[in-house]
Amino acid sequence: MKQPRCLCQICTCGRHRCPHNPTRIYDYGRGSSLMTEYTEKYPLYSNAPPPKSLRPKQEYRSHGGKMEGLSTFRSDYLPYDITYRPLRVQEEYRPIAGEIDLATTYRRDFNPHKIEPVILVRPAEKKYLSKCKLNAIPTYQADFKPWEIEKRASYKVERSYQPPTEKFGNATTSQDAFIPRELALQKIIKPADATTLSDQPFVGDTSHRRDYVPHQLEPKWNKSKEAYRPSSQPFENITTHQSDFRGLPGDLPKSFRPEPTKIETKSNFEGMTEFRDRFQPWAVSLPELRKAKEYAPPTGSMELNSTSRLDYPPHIVSPVVLMKPLERSKISGLPFQGKTTMRDSFQAWELHPPEMIKKPQEIPKPTGKFEDLTTFRSHYTPHSLIPTQSCKPPKVALSSSARFEDETMYRRDYTPKKKEICPANYPSPPEYAYVSTDSRGHKFFREVTPEVSQVVHPNGNHVPKEIAVAS
Repeated sequence: MKQPRCLCQICTCGRHRCPHNPTRIYDYGRGSSLMTEYTEKYPLYSNAPPPKSLRPKQEYRSHGGKMEGLSTFRSDYLPYDITYRPLRVQEEYRPIAGEIDLATTYRRDFNPHKIEPVILVRPAEKKYLSKCKLNAIPTYQADFKPWEIEKRASYKVERSYQPPTEKFGNATTSQDAFIPRELALQKIIKPADATTLSDQPFVGDTSHRRDYVPHQLEPKWNKSKEAYRPSSQPFENITTHQSDFRGLPGDLPKSFRPEPTKIETKSNFEGMTEFRDRFQPWAVSLPELRKAKEYAPPTGSMELNSTSRLDYPPHIVSPVVLMKPLERSKISGLPFQGKTTMRDSFQAWELHPPEMIKKPQEIPKPTGKFEDLTTFRSHYTPHSLIPTQSCKPPKVALSSSARFEDETMYRRDYTPKKKEICPANYPSPPEYAYVSTDSRGHKFFREVTPEVSQVVHPNGNHVPKEIAVAS
């Protein structure tokens, strides 16, 4: 019996590899791995139970006595007299004379050694399986016992409200001392803002208008557009790929996918699941709806008396007599003189805008006509252009009556070979049967002896009728 081979070993093109999973989640019972010899050197051991913990159990111990507020630190601590450490005077730095020797003991005594890779001595993975039932009660819920806590008594002193015995006076110091007076409007002494208009006409003459001399421009030179000349040669709409490439004759590839078969069953679908089987519907009674009571208005008349109206009777308050003497205003019959020392001493000046300070023109103005002649135009000498003669040979099709020799060294020495398809390119390699897949992702196939009845594909590959497909 031949040993099953992995997909990596069956591949002939070198482009097919099995996926290397980083974890060992799925294991189908294969003892050896094709990647390393770790399992061969380190055999498996029997399942050993985990060691028992010697840690004592943390049991709750209740104390019935009263807790003292005295700790070991308070009972054993003795205060000492604190003496401050004397300050150390730092010495003045003095550089060492001579040169520094940078040689260390590590450089002198260390000898380099050749380091080899470390060999792993990791033991095989252990799987601890316990058949005991899981206890889902946590330690907090099992050990913790709630205490009965009494409600603290309130230490707040209740104070009852006592109304004041003195009468409430509704006049303030501002109302007693303040006397309202009529506001007298002040006369505005600011002169009227009147704009002065000039009688002289506006002079719109500027230096640009006065010194500018208009000149007549030359007519613009327009370049004549060349007329389109179509080519006399016909357009060849064929490329080098279309002219040189010739497709190889062959049939279209056929699909190796098996035809889908419809699975029909005569039995009816039960539609029962584990959830439906275990959890049966319970009869639930609907909650009773509470009807709201209808509003019934009270009978009789409503008393509008409040505690404020009953407890605070109205008092007759007499107006407060002012103790401040009245101010007597002295009214004079003479007209008011609106003159002050400020108006008499500071009279308004007549302001005139300052004249523009203009520098005299140093360059005299031109008097003659503008020549419109530059140094380039005056010194430039035109030359006749001589076109450069092209040395490129003319494009003329060379026609020859001799036969074209299309034989090359590649065609003469090339030996056609049969195209082989990598067996790992199929879902299941031909002449191989699928066996299993290990936890690392390697697919193993066993070689099967070819049968007499085979199907011949047009491309020359022999493929069996039945193909094993990995699920």
